[in-house]
Order: sequence, then C-alpha cells, then structure tokens
Amino acid sequence: MLARARLTATFRLVVLGGRAYIQRLRPAFQTRDLFTIWGVLQLLRRYPGRVPDLDLMFDTVDWPVVRTHLYRGKYAGVMPPLFRYCGDDRTLDIVFPDWSFWGWPEINIKPWHALQEDLKDGNNRARWMDREPYAYWKGNPSVSATRQELVKCNVSSTQDWNARIYAQDWFKESKAGYKDSDLGSQCSHRYKIYIEGSAWSISQKYILACDSMTLLVTPKYYDFFSRSLMPIQHYWPVRDDNKCASIKYAVDWGNSHKQLAQRIGKQASNFIQEELSMDQVYDYMLHLLTEYAKLLKFKPTKPPEAVEVCSESLACQAEGLEKKFLVDSMVKSAHDAGPCDLPPPFSSRELKMLKQRRENSVKQIEMWEQRTLRA
Repeated sequence: MLARARLTATFRLVVLGGRAYIQRLRPAFQTRDLFTIWGVLQLLRRYPGRVPDLDLMFDTVDWPVVRTHLYRGKYAGVMPPLFRYCGDDRTLDIVFPDWSFWGWPEINIKPWHALQEDLKDGNNRARWMDREPYAYWKGNPSVSATRQELVKCNVSSTQDWNARIYAQDWFKESKAGYKDSDLGSQCSHRYKIYIEGSAWSISQKYILACDSMTLLVTPKYYDFFSRSLMPIQHYWPVRDDNKCASIKYAVDWGNSHKQLAQRIGKQASNFIQEELSMDQVYDYMLHLLTEYAKLLKFKPTKPPEAVEVCSESLACQAEGLEKKFLVDSMVKSAHDAGPCDLPPPFSSRELKMLKQRRENSVKQIEMWEQRTLRA
C-alpha cells in the first residue's frame, strides 16, 4: 500500500527513535516540502520521544488523488495511504496541516503564531460597525474559473453587487516589498469573501480570523480544520452558481442585521484564535501520526536513499526570509504536558446529524435568497 502511494508523492518521511529521515522523490512547488518537513521536525522537538516510529508518503500538490470509488470492497487492501494538505468527498487522501503554518517566504506570509498576533492587531484597528459595509476579496483570480467569475461581481458603473474585488499581482508585490499585501491590514470591511483557488486555499484561516463575517463560496475541498465550521455560526454560505446575487443578498442581510452579522464574524475569529492555535495544530499532528503508525503492519526502517534531517541543519542551509521564518517558527523547548485528549470518533448517527444540520442551514439561506429575488 505504501509503495503505491509513492506514485505521486513528493517525499517519504521515516521517523525512527525520534529522528527524521527524508527521501525526496520529486520537486515541490517553491518551498512547500521544506516547510512541511520543518513542521514535523518542530513536532519532534515539542514532543520528544512521543512521535512513534512511522513511514509515510507526502504529496505537496494541491489536488487529492486517492479516488474512493477505486478502493471499495476487495480493492480496499491496496489503497495508497497518501498525506497532503486537502481532501474532498470523493477522495481518501490523509489531510495534514499545510506548510504556511511555518511560513511562506515566497509571498512574505509569516509563520502562523506571529500572523495570528498581526490579525489580532488588525481587528483592533477598526470596530466592526466602523468598517466598510461591503464584501472584500483580494487574491489571484487567474488560478481558477470560479475566481474569474467572482471578478465579475466587482462594482461597476452599471451594477453594484456590494463586493469590492482586488486582483493580487504577486510579481508586482514582491518588487514593491509587499507593502499592499499585509494581511493584518485587510480587516477593514464588514464582510470578507473566501473562495477556493485551483483547490482549497490557505487564505481561509486568514479570512476567518478578521472578525468580519466570512462569505464562504460553496467549497469543494476541505483542509484539516474546516469541517468543524458551521454555516450561520462561523460563516455565511454563498452559492457558487449565482455568486454575485448571493453576495449582494448576504451583505444586505448583514447590514440589516448588524448584531447577528457581527456575532458570526466574531465566532469565526474566536474559533481561529482558540481552536487553531499552534498548540492545537501540533496536537492534531501528534494524534494523526500516532493513529497512522498504529496501522502499520511492518517495522519501519531507514530507506537507503533517505537522509537524516534536523532543525539545525535545515536552518543553517537557508538564507534570507526563508531562514528568518524557519528560525521564528522553531520550537524553543519541549512541552512537558501531554497533548489534548483525543475525543472518541463520531458515530454514524452523529455524523449524519452534523451533515443534516449543515445542509439545513444552507437550504434556509437559499430559501431566503430566493424569496428576496422573487420579490
């Protein structure tokens, strides 16, 4: 099974006695592999002796590839256990925190623990009631058709969908020193739009952290935390097949129900600050790898091509912003207390109820929208 996962994997990770060994299988985009491996090394520093021996394959490409329908029944025994950053309802890839939690130097995104503080400060710069009463989005529209459709919702001389859309040119931003891409300064509107790119987008956590009510365009993918989010509690769902009208309705509703809209935004930012702290991220990683290791039916050994890696060696080889982010996100000391307790798995009934609750909330909003459009 593990060998089958190698077909698309970027690297192989083996942990033996608390030491990490990496076999690089193919190039990654930018420094995704470096910062993902760095995250695992920090987990080993935080919880020395607690990460079990294991052997896994990691794919740093956006799109999940382990198709559920190919591994049913007698074929379940050959399903490749492949780690990556996101999944969807048709795949079985194992979802792991993305590289940006430890920094994304290519576009000047700080490690998450530092960026959380910037976002807190950004929230304090403007009260929700004093913010621009529109929906804000800034990003790269060229990566997907759905984002290109979103651009059409921007205000024009003939139509105002209550959206303010800004295209991000990362090449120009890098030349200008990223002066206009500071995430902490983008909490200036009452509403912020989250829309997927070529797959899921790392921007979700930054958008949800802003106290603004998140308008979440119907997603296809999920990352390791997003399935905990509930419509009307943490975000306002926006229809993918009728974005502009759906955004306009959401903003009109929010501006007519300011206290409720403000509460949704606050509940989302509280979730991000409390449930998505680096403490929680590391605990998720430890529990996930521990449960994964229990399933191995062989004793992991170091592959001949694998090389041992440690925090000091990776940081020493890095330069510039890459080095700064590695050093800034380094775990300084071991965590004496154990990780949070792993709750019991959901029962089939509980999962069904959660799914029903989510679907009912979305249907309720769609019904309100349709009623307004007919009127």
